[in-house]
Amino acid sequence: MPRTGARHYHWEVRPEQWELFKAAAKGRPVRQVPAALIVDSPWIPGWMGIGHLDYYFHPETWFEANLRFAREFPEAIPFPSWWVELGMAIEPSAMGSRIHFWPDQPPAQTPGLARLEDVERLAPVNPLADGFMPLALDRYRAWKQRVFDAGYTIPVVAARGPLCTAAFLRGLDPLMIDLTEDPGGVHRLLEFTTVAAIRWLEAQAEAIGPTVEGIFVLDDVAGFLSRKSYLEFAHPYFQRIANAFPKEWVKVYHNDAKVRAFLADLPDTGFDVLNWSHNIDVAEARAKTGGRLRLMGNVDPLGLGVRGTPEQVYAAAARVLRQTAGEGLIVSMGGGVSPGMPAANIAALLAAVRDFNTGSLQSGTAFSTV
Repeated sequence: MPRTGARHYHWEVRPEQWELFKAAAKGRPVRQVPAALIVDSPWIPGWMGIGHLDYYFHPETWFEANLRFAREFPEAIPFPSWWVELGMAIEPSAMGSRIHFWPDQPPAQTPGLARLEDVERLAPVNPLADGFMPLALDRYRAWKQRVFDAGYTIPVVAARGPLCTAAFLRGLDPLMIDLTEDPGGVHRLLEFTTVAAIRWLEAQAEAIGPTVEGIFVLDDVAGFLSRKSYLEFAHPYFQRIANAFPKEWVKVYHNDAKVRAFLADLPDTGFDVLNWSHNIDVAEARAKTGGRLRLMGNVDPLGLGVRGTPEQVYAAAARVLRQTAGEGLIVSMGGGVSPGMPAANIAALLAAVRDFNTGSLQSGTAFSTV
C-alpha cells in the first residue's frame, strides 16, 4: 500500500511534467525546456545496489527503485516512466528465442529463427499468452493504481522496433546477409515483427488504461543500413507503427546508432521525437530534420555520463542548450543512461537545464546542483 504521512517529494508534479514533455514533443510553446532520461535495467540495478533478477521479478523492488529515482531526481522526467521491461528480452521471448538471465547484467537471447523461410511457420504473437508479455501486462494491471495513488502517471508504452526484433530472431549478421540474399524473406519477417510490435504496444496501452498517450519505439538496427536500404526495409514499417496510434499521441523513436544517412527522412515516419547519438551534433541534426522532429539529447552517455565529471556533464548540457536556444529540444543523454553513470552527473545535467530555464546558465565550470 502507498505510504501515508511520508516526506513530500514533489510527487504531484509528475503529471505536470508529462504535460510539459507532451507539449515540447508536439512542438507547442513551452514554459521551460524539459529534461528526460531513459532509465531502465542497464542502469537502475547498479545504481540501487540490487541484482537484476530482483529488479525484474520482485515487484516491490521494481516499484521502490522507480520511486527512489523520482524522489532523488524530481526535476527529471523518467522515460518512458514506470517501464516494465526485462532488458530486451520480452519481445524475443514471445517469438521463440531462448532467453538467458544473469544476476548482474541484463538478459541476452539466442536467435531462434535458423532459416529465414521459417518465418512463415511462426504463429502471430499473442501478448496475452506468449513469453514474458503476459507477466509484464500483469505487473501493469496490478501495480498501476499504486503508481497513481503516489501521484504519478504512466503515459507511454514501449516496444523494440521491427528490425531490432528481427535481429533478435535471426541474429544481426545473418539478417544483414539476408537483406542482400533474400530481401523478400526479410520483408516477410519485418511484416511479422511490425505486427507484433503494434500488438504489444496496444496490449500495454489496454492494460494501463487511459493515462497512456504515447509510444516509445527503440530500433538501433536501422542505423546499420544505407539510406537506400533504410527506405526499403525500415521507413515504411516505422510509418505503420506510428500510424497505428492516434495522431495526438506522442511518438518517440530511439536510435543511438548511425542515423546520419537518413536523418532527413525520419520526420516523415510520423514520429515526433528522436533520441539520437551524441556523435551527431545537435546543429547537424536540426538542419537535416528541418525542425520537423523534436530532438531528445544530446550528452555523451558513456564518455561523459559515466567517465566524465559533473562539471563536464554540465558544460555539455549547457552547450546543447545554447546551440538550440532550447527550441525543439528535450535535454537528455544521447541514448539511455549508461550503466555506472554517477548520480552526481545526473544532477549536473539537471542543474544545467534548471539554470537555463531560470536564465542563470553558467559559462564556467563551477555550478551548484542544489
